[in-house]
Amino acid sequence: MTKLFVRSGISFANRREALTHIGNEMVAQGVVHDSWPQALIGREAEFPTGIMLEQHAIAIPHCEAIHAKTSAIYLLRLADKINFQQADDDNEVAVSLIIALIVENPQQQLKLLRRLFGKLQQPDVVETLISIPEVQLMEYFKTSVLDSNE
Repeated sequence: MTKLFVRSGISFANRREALTHIGNEMVAQGVVHDSWPQALIGREAEFPTGIMLEQHAIAIPHCEAIHAKTSAIYLLRLADKINFQQADDDNEVAVSLIIALIVENPQQQLKLLRRLFGKLQQPDVVETLISIPEVQLMEYFKTSVLDSNE
């Protein structure tokens, strides 16, 4: 069972600050090993995760399964956009949504990424993730992204 953590309206100066926050928060929640925060920052530097969708940019930072204790997702809606380097070129995109993946099984990670990308191709899903009230965000993400069997 994937644990889901949600945070809305949070601000960071840059992506490194955001990744550091995610790392520290996930260590505090007990879902990752102490090595995870540094591994996350290192992997993002080598394999950037910024993605430009139809109307919004998002980032899906993650790292190797060896650093995870249990599966989790940390969904952050930012108060102010921050730049992440794009996954497929050297440009940067201004990200308003970060979906950090903590996965302990590489096969599961691939399946989750595929499902996530499929859902994020739907502009209405992304729009809802960005605009839905925070109290409904976790439930919406669970039902529309995690639990769907498409």
